[in-house]
Amino acid sequence: MLAVGALCQLAAYRLRIPSILLLLVAGFALGQVVSPESILGRDVLFGGVSLAVGIILFEGSLSLRFRELRGLSRSVWRLCSVTVLIAWVLITAAAMVAGVEWELALLVGALLVVTGPTVIAPIVRQLRPTRRVSSMLRWEGIVVDPIGAVLAVLVFQAIIVGGSEGAFTTAAVTLARTVGISAVLTLVIGGLLELAMRRHVIPDFLEGVAFLAGAVGALVLSNQLQAESGLLTVTMLGIYLANRPGLRLEHVREFKENLQVLIVGTLFVLLAGRVTPAEVVAVAPTALVFVVLLILVVRPASVWLSLLGTEATRAERTLMAFMAPRGIVAAAVTSIFALEIDHAAERAAEEADLGGETPLETLALEADAERLQALVEASADLVPLVFVTIVVTVAVYGLGVGRLAERLGLATTTPNGVLFAGAPTWARQAAEMLNGLGVPTLLVSLAPGEVSQARMAGLRVERTHILSEYAVEDMELAGIGSLVAATFDDDTNSTAAREFGRTLGSQHSYQLRRQGVGTRSTQRTATRLTAPVAFDPPLSAPELEQLVREGMQVRRTKLTEQHTLAQFRERQPDAVQLFYVQGGRAQVVTADGTTPPSGVTLVTLVRPRREM
Repeated sequence: MLAVGALCQLAAYRLRIPSILLLLVAGFALGQVVSPESILGRDVLFGGVSLAVGIILFEGSLSLRFRELRGLSRSVWRLCSVTVLIAWVLITAAAMVAGVEWELALLVGALLVVTGPTVIAPIVRQLRPTRRVSSMLRWEGIVVDPIGAVLAVLVFQAIIVGGSEGAFTTAAVTLARTVGISAVLTLVIGGLLELAMRRHVIPDFLEGVAFLAGAVGALVLSNQLQAESGLLTVTMLGIYLANRPGLRLEHVREFKENLQVLIVGTLFVLLAGRVTPAEVVAVAPTALVFVVLLILVVRPASVWLSLLGTEATRAERTLMAFMAPRGIVAAAVTSIFALEIDHAAERAAEEADLGGETPLETLALEADAERLQALVEASADLVPLVFVTIVVTVAVYGLGVGRLAERLGLATTTPNGVLFAGAPTWARQAAEMLNGLGVPTLLVSLAPGEVSQARMAGLRVERTHILSEYAVEDMELAGIGSLVAATFDDDTNSTAAREFGRTLGSQHSYQLRRQGVGTRSTQRTATRLTAPVAFDPPLSAPELEQLVREGMQVRRTKLTEQHTLAQFRERQPDAVQLFYVQGGRAQVVTADGTTPPSGVTLVTLVRPRREM
């Protein structure tokens, strides 16, 4: 399972498609050969699924910081409350239109109000939307997951109890217990973890393991005190820890990110393996009507109604209205509730066989057993219905949202821009040249002179340090595909390249050649502390600045079959090759890379006295 999950995610990355599609297809295919339950057993399977989902939500909630909500607080609040209620009502109605029994329709509505980090994160990573859109998607995806799970628990218990008065009382008590238990455990376990971190009780290499143990312990204890409350607990715990001032969680986040990728791949393969072709075929007509209503009616209506009068722009509301893929929480919780309905029916049948103290009580027990047995039969299509919903929504949103986001100007599926750390003269000239070739650029500098000259040239520039909290976590990077760290501080360049490599990819993060580093092993900088060196020949910041003072300027040259790279080098032997642009995408030239001999536009630092 681990190998299949890893291979599917690698293939999806290369093909630039949502990994969940391949994971579901692979799991569905493997499930026809061997059932996950036959290997693990039903109890182990669902126990493991519950733990895994909790870990995923904890990892996602560790990335939710309240400062991201500046200018978006009302929008995010509405998405996590009003949108959920409207969606629940509309999804329930859509399920009933598709032919689902009204009790199960209420449960389906609660289960499918969620989106989730397992489907949102890969799409956001591929889509690279604006910070505002990314924040709204992540907050909704992570926070609504436990809300949907708790709502499903309330609906489930109300269905099992039966009767409006008893159902309402049960739901109210369950909700109060769930929120109270989650809040208390969050404060206690979160406080203990925070205290251990601040007093350095936990060594660096055990931070990830310690936080994982804390999250799992909170999940299990919460579920023991109140069924299915653990997801809300771990989400609140993650948000609490993520927003504690001065608490450094880099080791924890890195550990959890790697673990989350592993878990997601395994979970989707396992859960998809429980669905048979016959079940999918049987539910297909109902599922297709249901999914069409979800995509074309439910999501747009719930988003537009809830976000009216908020800070969200018209373009942002439009994109959010067509972005609601369902993920692992919907699949996992649906499977668990389908099993719980079976258990409830079995218990009711046993109680009916034993009889009550009076004939009326016996008749009531028998009627309740018959009601639950009918519910079991009606719920047989619940898991395949949700399975089809997940596949179709991931396919539609994952494959189609990129084009919509680009048309709305909120994202790009092919980020080709260049971020310059530092704004020396040659970098400003290169940015102007790239802009003229249709490549977006962003310069980051603290030097007032560099910033003012960049603004006078009409360039996009941010006045901040490249390693500031704002630059690393909040700066708008939509459209940016690579980094050139070009400050006069080599250590800043190396650190910036490694830090932004997490977002842009290490293969797209470059630094200038370090100054005064020898070739002996005692003088060379450790490989893990450096990044790929930009340009050919590779030069340091002072060397590039000296060339500019000598009169060299940034120019562009179209390489053709008549004027090839070899001919250019012959005519300009002292030129510094900076970038080549092909198909609107800029690629940083390196000494050990390969520049196409023709068919590209070469951006170089040359002496202008020679004709290009």
